[in-house]
Formats: sequence, structure tokens, C-alpha cells
Amino acid sequence: MRITRVRTPLELKDELVKFVFRVYQGTNGAYPALEWVENKPSIDDFEGFKRVYEPFLEFRLGKEFDELYLGTEEEKVIGTIALVYNLEGKDVWWVPEDIKDEETGLIEFFMVDPAYKGKGYGSQLLEFAVERLRELKKEPYIITFPNLEAYSYYLKKGFKKIMDYKEFVVLKKE
Repeated sequence: MRITRVRTPLELKDELVKFVFRVYQGTNGAYPALEWVENKPSIDDFEGFKRVYEPFLEFRLGKEFDELYLGTEEEKVIGTIALVYNLEGKDVWWVPEDIKDEETGLIEFFMVDPAYKGKGYGSQLLEFAVERLRELKKEPYIITFPNLEAYSYYLKKGFKKIMDYKEFVVLKKE
């Protein structure tokens, strides 16, 4: 797998919506959680998914992510990971005040196409993100939902739970 930084993330919005929909289908609608949607679209409804997810993705690509990386194999997107470390002035309501400082680096938008699950691609992306944050002198954090499969994955990868916050759990890599 090749990991490449995306310099103009909004240009990939359409491709990323399709990628995230594959993840949504592969997790039987568990991820992304779409927690703000009252009636989540079925896993067969791309147009419904796009209608609710595309504006959120556009916001994240344009205003939230400081760096976005794609994991590709033969030009096909098989994984994504984003870093958020310039928190000042950003609407990151899910980040506890206790960790909102210049040393915090958040790992976000971490997904692997379910067709590639179990092949080590997620580990490569996660290790890459942790190393990149450390290069930037940032502490790696992940904020996730405790009921997602990813939660136990992060614990296996050396992240430690440091607190519950709202409906989330905050994890830190030591």
C-alpha cells in the first residue's frame, strides 16, 4: 500500500463519499455512525447516504482536517486517515477542553475498505499517523465511540483510554 498526502482534499470529495459508502456497507451501517441522522439510510441507498454524509464530509475536508492521507493500491483508495492538530478556532465540540492545546494531535477519518480488512493496511495507516504527529511534536489522540469495533482495535494498538467525554471515549497513545 502506498500512503500519499492529499494536497487539495475537496477535489476528492466525490471519490471519498463513494469510499466511505463502501465502509458503511461493509460495516452494515455501523460506521460512519451518522449519529446526527434520525433515520439512517439503508446500506443499499447510496443517494440517501450521500445526501446526509456529503455536507459533513465537505466541512471536514475544507475546514477541519489539517492533513489527509490516502492508502492506495493500484490507484484504488483502500484506506484514509486524517490529522487535526490546529484546534484554535475550529468547531471541534467533541474534543474535551482538558486536551485542547497546541500539543494535541487528533487521528480522524481512519477507515479501511472492508474488502481489505485483516491485511495490515489499517496498522500501516495508524502507525504512519502516530509517527507523523510525533514528527510535529504532537500527542496522538483518538476520540471514538465505545461501542465500535475500532475501540478494541485501538486498545490492541497501544492506545489507552484516558476519559469518557459525552458519548465518546478519549484514547491516547503513550
